[in-house]
Amino acid sequence: MRIAIGLALLGALTMATAAKADPCKAIPDHGPMPSYLHRGAHFSGPVVYVGDGDSLCVAVGQGPANWVEIRLEDFYAPELHSPGGPDAKVALERVAMGRDAECVANHQSYDRVVATCRIGGRSIGDLMRAAGAIEGGNGYAQGKP
Repeated sequence: MRIAIGLALLGALTMATAAKADPCKAIPDHGPMPSYLHRGAHFSGPVVYVGDGDSLCVAVGQGPANWVEIRLEDFYAPELHSPGGPDAKVALERVAMGRDAECVANHQSYDRVVATCRIGGRSIGDLMRAAGAIEGGNGYAQGKP
């Protein structure tokens, strides 16, 4: 009985972990960014995914292969597993999900691009602060993701 319960829990945890993987695949997990995302490049599209309080994906074309994962350059949310992290994710979903974002690429960070994005002419970082989202995640003290 205990073994069956343990296996069921293990299966549930495995599925939960797999579900957390981001669907944004325009930037490969290993390797360079596509050339159209060079420093200073402008790109835009609807926000189709929010990973946490400072990461989102913008669709620059059809399907996940054309969804660009972005680490916001001007907002540092608490980590998702930290106090305030889940609230920051909810705030970003309210501010950005489904809306058109205009972004300017800076540099690559893992499988994402660090960028400044605007919705309705205002930076998403400013929109997050106006929504009462609290900063304090990795990079906050240094000012760089």
